[in-house]
Amino acid sequence: MTNIIILGVNHRTAPVEIREQIALVCREQTNPLHVYPRLGRVEELFFLSTCNRVELLFTCRSAREGVEEVKQLLKRHLGGSEIADSLEGCLYLFYNEEAVKHLFRVASSLDSMVVGEPQILGQIKAAYREATQYRTVSVILNRLLHKSFSVAKRVRSETRIGSSAVSISYAAVELARKIFGELADKKILLVGAGEMAELAAAHFLAQGVRRMLVANRTLERALEMAKRFRAETIPFDHFQDALMDVDIVLTSTGAAEPILLPGDVKSRMRKRRNRPLFFIDIAVPRDVDPRVNQLDNVYVYDIDDLQGVVALNQAQRQKEAERGEHIIAEESLKFQEWLGTLEVVPTIIALRKKAEGIRRQELRRTFTQLPDLDDRHREALEVLTESIVNKLLHDPIVFLKKKNRRSTKKSFMDFTQQLFNLTEGSDVDSSSLDSAEG
Repeated sequence: MTNIIILGVNHRTAPVEIREQIALVCREQTNPLHVYPRLGRVEELFFLSTCNRVELLFTCRSAREGVEEVKQLLKRHLGGSEIADSLEGCLYLFYNEEAVKHLFRVASSLDSMVVGEPQILGQIKAAYREATQYRTVSVILNRLLHKSFSVAKRVRSETRIGSSAVSISYAAVELARKIFGELADKKILLVGAGEMAELAAAHFLAQGVRRMLVANRTLERALEMAKRFRAETIPFDHFQDALMDVDIVLTSTGAAEPILLPGDVKSRMRKRRNRPLFFIDIAVPRDVDPRVNQLDNVYVYDIDDLQGVVALNQAQRQKEAERGEHIIAEESLKFQEWLGTLEVVPTIIALRKKAEGIRRQELRRTFTQLPDLDDRHREALEVLTESIVNKLLHDPIVFLKKKNRRSTKKSFMDFTQQLFNLTEGSDVDSSSLDSAEG
């Protein structure tokens, strides 16, 4: 029997210190899927890496051996025993139906730090494209991942889970609003001009903010974002000088190490006469050295601190999330039923093949004995014999499919093969699976 397993680490199981190390390695190194041909126990493999989770979805015959092989793969990918050792206590495992449910929950953003955020589905689709390029997914994971896309779409369309702006960037702006109250008279510095910063800018604008500065390593991107959100740009190399004038700094760069150290901030605080300065660091790895928070009148919030803001929003969306969970449970059951048919598919195909062989053989014999038949009558006999075979096979095939979740399934398969003297094929392609399901 094939097992579907997920091994991973996310924002619930690992603190930001570990996640930022993982994110850094995953950003710099090659995709671990490139070693797939060297794996002996894993049949299919999918790799997802975001700022808040790293997960490996795979199929294998032996769960114990497959898990061990994927653990070693993850540790080799991360490199160095320090990360691997600290990671051991943060890993989680989901098997079969629970793995399917977990994937559906992730794709539907029910497992995100901010429930309902839309970015995760795009990240899963991008990871799936990579998996298809590396040819690491086949019949089962292809079906499962495509199903996760449709489940996510169904959750979003049938619930109001995405009716309000929900993302890490939104939570960051909510935090700023709770600190200052009105934001209209505040000056904001956005360091980084990626998707997260863009979302934050949109939310700040919606809160009435009229003064925003954008600093980005690529000037063209900064100018593009400034034009969209009525902001100004400043040179990235001099963004620290802007600390003397702004009230809130939101950082979301892809830097490998902190871009703001205690000394950088302390010298500017004197010039701003110790007016409070707030940093909201939504980058992983973090942009702001945690020691900056120890300075007087300086307050630093990182991505884990946003959990408090998220928690306040959770209550409002809980009812919608519960409706989403019901959809996921329903779709997971459907997928399990499909998965169960895979074991009986070779028997069904063998049964159809034998019946078709007999039909064609007897039809040829009949045509030999009736040489005067014209094409119209020959075609009528073809249709007649096909219809008889299909009707005779219908009940046995339905019977086998209905037994796919029973513990006695193997006995029914063996009995069918003996009864009809079948020889099962060992390999079945996806087109055969589709025809057998009909």
